[in-house]
Amino acid sequence: MNKMQRALRELSEMDELAAGSSPIHALHPAAKLITTVVYILVTLSFDKYDLGGLVPMVLWPILLFQISGVGVKTCFYKLRIVLPLVMAVGLFNPFFDRSILLQLGGLPVSGGVISMLTLMLKGVFCLMASFLLMATTPIDSLCAALRRLHVPKLIVTLLLLTFRYVGVMTEELAVMTDAYHLRAPGQKGIHISAWGSFLGQLLLRSMDRAQELYSSMMLRGYHQEFYYADCPAFGRGDALYLLSCCTAFFILRTVRIAELLGSVIMR
Repeated sequence: MNKMQRALRELSEMDELAAGSSPIHALHPAAKLITTVVYILVTLSFDKYDLGGLVPMVLWPILLFQISGVGVKTCFYKLRIVLPLVMAVGLFNPFFDRSILLQLGGLPVSGGVISMLTLMLKGVFCLMASFLLMATTPIDSLCAALRRLHVPKLIVTLLLLTFRYVGVMTEELAVMTDAYHLRAPGQKGIHISAWGSFLGQLLLRSMDRAQELYSSMMLRGYHQEFYYADCPAFGRGDALYLLSCCTAFFILRTVRIAELLGSVIMR
């Protein structure tokens, strides 16, 4: 199994996760989408030195992981390529911000270290929330919810086609990679001298496949908008979930949970 085939398997695994059965899966996709956006905005609103206030924000994704049945290990495995890039955002902060903000057991801790950890946690928390949305909501339902929220149909169509036909592109890459290795047995990867022709062939095959797909869509009555999955009515449970989550985010943002717990423990 080459890398392209492994990527296809992971895409199918995401569809299987989204088709699961749990109280989170059963929620209205618009409620989950709005809650995720609010969570990300609240998480990003913390000051770069407010590490103690940011840490309790992890409670919401951890709780949703438990309720939905999606494993935290699965989340970090799926995001293994993106996570290092996100965590490298504030890697150089300790070199630029050397002002000492606190003493931890006699060890001075600079503002750069705190801001670096804060930026890393913000990125990790936002990725966890985004993964939970995709792992509990099928892409068709998500697009239907976006149209209900009056997102322009062009943007929604591009999102749906991009998500759906990443798999088609990966299949083409898998076929081309297998064909190349049959002609160059024992060689690891694709030689640099073949990169140009390989990408050119991929572009031509993609254009041909895109034309075939578009012709099929037109024959099936496509008129610049898809008929998305049926979106259920926004019920009381969905409204209660949205309201309770936003209230919890407001409390976590305004109340110093970590300091309160610390004062209780110290007593």
